[in-house]
Amino acid sequence: MMRFNLYSDFLACFFILCTPVMVEAQKADFAVYDSFAQLEARISSERAPVLVVNFWATWCKPCVEELPYFEALQRKYKSRKVKVILVSLDFKSQQDKRLRPFLEERKMISEVVLLADQDADEWIPRINENWDGAIPVTLVFNRRKHKKGFHKDQFDNYCDLECYIKQFL
Repeated sequence: MMRFNLYSDFLACFFILCTPVMVEAQKADFAVYDSFAQLEARISSERAPVLVVNFWATWCKPCVEELPYFEALQRKYKSRKVKVILVSLDFKSQQDKRLRPFLEERKMISEVVLLADQDADEWIPRINENWDGAIPVTLVFNRRKHKKGFHKDQFDNYCDLECYIKQFL
């Protein structure tokens, strides 16, 4: 016959429940594109009715300031088939020292890709002939309605971003 000792059973449960469990932090996952053609292919393959593509970098203060607005947009409009892709222009050599920790700290939910194509003079005009290369820059595509948008500069708040995106829904 098994006997239970209430006190020792309590202590065993207490230590099991109260002992901290070491959980490894989830690594931020992102694709690295060495050529602009890879980014073009990714954008072309997206099937969401509305695609929002933001070019940014961890070293760009206005970019970092507006990132929470894109995260909120992704959360709010996910059910309405809006997809946000955040294209980092950080240096490839800094992906593990700077970009990955940045994304892990902020627990980003939007898809992030690192564009490591250093020939910006060639691919920037392909995005928009009026783009001088300054970031942040946001592109919006609604392929069903054949609408395309290009927004230079930072969105000052979430409402500005949402109002801009609504014209493409």
